[in-house]
Parts: sequence; C-alpha cells; structure tokens
Amino acid sequence: MVNNNDSALDSVFTALADPTRRAILRRLERGVATVGELAEPFEMSAPAVSKHLRMLERAGLLARTREGRVHRIGLTAGPLAEAVGWLDRHRRFWEPRLDALGRDIEGRKSEEEQR
Repeated sequence: MVNNNDSALDSVFTALADPTRRAILRRLERGVATVGELAEPFEMSAPAVSKHLRMLERAGLLARTREGRVHRIGLTAGPLAEAVGWLDRHRRFWEPRLDALGRDIEGRKSEEEQR
C-alpha cells in the first residue's frame, strides 16, 4: 500500500529526474526569480517551461507568488529535506554492507594473487 509520504517522495524524485528541472532549482538557489527569468536560458517554448514549473510545484519544491501579471518563483525546502532524509536512511543501511562486500572482494583478490 502506498501512503501519502511515499507519493510525495515519488513526486520529488520524479521532478528531480529531469535535467531542466534541476537547472531551474539550481537557478533558484540564488534567489527568487520570475517565470521569464527562469525560462531565459532554455531553448524551449514558454508552455514547456511552465510545464516544468508545474511539476516542481506539484512536488512542493516551488512557491509561487503573483504580483499583478508577474509570477515570482522561490524554493521551498521541506520536500527536498524529506527526500534527503530518505536517501540518508538507505545510505546508512547499505554503506556498511557495501564496505564489507568491498573488503571481501579485495581479500579474495589478495588470496588469488598469492597463489
């Protein structure tokens, strides 16, 4: 059964899977930007950029404010912090196991070299 937290993580990882969306997030690390400023470096239509922004918004990674016709976009860190926490829990589980596997492989290589 999928719970809401899993669904939220799915949205974050799906959003992060695209290089254009990651580039938009990198730009927003410098501060709030308008939709036009975010679209400027990309050779794509305004609707295509808007589609990327909507996906980032659905994942909860962006906050949009409207000042008349101008839309200002900023980062929201909560969902990304949850994804980092998920990754960290899995890293803590797998890291010692992978280290042990590496040591075992190296030991076997040493044994073969001594023959």
